[in-house]
Amino acid sequence: MNPDEPGVRGSLRRALRIVEAVADAGDGVTAKALARRLSTPLPTVYRVLGTLVEEGYLVRLHAVRGYGLGYRVVDLYRGLTDQIVPSAAVRELLAELHAEIGAATYLVVLRDTDVVVAHADSCTAHPGVPGLRVGEPVPGHATALGKAVLAHLDPGRLADVLTRSGTPVLTTHTMTERRLLDRELLRVRSAGVAVEVEEFRRGTAGIALPLRVGGRFAALGVSVSRAEFGTRRWELERAVRDAADPLTRQLTTPGTAASG
Repeated sequence: MNPDEPGVRGSLRRALRIVEAVADAGDGVTAKALARRLSTPLPTVYRVLGTLVEEGYLVRLHAVRGYGLGYRVVDLYRGLTDQIVPSAAVRELLAELHAEIGAATYLVVLRDTDVVVAHADSCTAHPGVPGLRVGEPVPGHATALGKAVLAHLDPGRLADVLTRSGTPVLTTHTMTERRLLDRELLRVRSAGVAVEVEEFRRGTAGIALPLRVGGRFAALGVSVSRAEFGTRRWELERAVRDAADPLTRQLTTPGTAASG
């Protein structure tokens, strides 16, 4: 083992923790506040801050006499989303479904062992679900979108995904036992559609359909309030099923982003 490796690892971890702390605190956090929060000597914090500012991951904000996230972070985020965001034609179909059905619409893709939101279409009248954001993973066990993808994985890959993500309790309705989840995924495979009612967020519900895109895994879904879902469940399912085929055709067009 390289004798310098532990020191390099430690420096890298300190830099990452400082970036995370600045993101959590928001613009204007001071070096002293960061040192207290991270229990790190102030000279060390100043040294790391200087490097992060030089590299563009943080900026020094003179008006508020503190630090904030730098624009290099935006570049990193854009680099991630560019790999999964679908084509304009796919986004247009999702927008049409949103307008037609009056519900937030989502497309997710499987990226290695994470079910990731590739696109979301919502508005003030039909808001999206807090926590379902483009470029971020969703809890596969607790969302209709996630279950639609998980239901069609082979046992080995399913085990890898669940081992990586876990099955944390998110609400009183979250399904966390593997036995119950396996039974639910069997139902999804049989019905061809996944449903979630207050398993991810209280007051919300959703329905999703798996999409077969060559050897890749994806899902199309919509989300509404729990109360609305009770009266519109079948209408929502019909709309998602009707939209699945044209969306799949667009996803199979060369140049369309979707992970596998």
